[in-house]
Amino acid sequence: MSLDVETPDPPELESDADLSDYEDVDVAGANDTHRDDLDAFLQEGAWEEGFAEWAGQSDLDESEWRIVEDLGLVTDFDFFWDDFADRVGYHAPGLPEDWKERDLHPDLDSWSTVSAINAELTELGRIVSDRLKADYVDWDADYEAPDDLPDF
Repeated sequence: MSLDVETPDPPELESDADLSDYEDVDVAGANDTHRDDLDAFLQEGAWEEGFAEWAGQSDLDESEWRIVEDLGLVTDFDFFWDDFADRVGYHAPGLPEDWKERDLHPDLDSWSTVSAINAELTELGRIVSDRLKADYVDWDADYEAPDDLPDF
């Protein structure tokens, strides 16, 4: 399946955001998260390229994407450099468990839709993160693996 929608503007990354605010992010020893650099890369095309790749394989339909847009979830994406793991980490926004009680959106009516949106936003974050690391980031030239990585 694919999703045929306009590419939204990339999220704007805040250079002073605190990674500890995210329950789904665990970064050991994050010193320089390179948010300003990553923000520039998103603006230069990484977001558009990653979004196009994701939309080409997404299982969301246009009505589900409209919910994402109406709730402004794209602006809540965050990307950061995780020097310890030599990766571009990300935080994907999602719909909360109490979506029904909060009456978040008139077209949001099932756990199936909530789960689909949350899973697809996570996948979008992963694809954009991978795109940033593969095609934009070149900081790994200074990377030295930590001594405590397991041998495989």
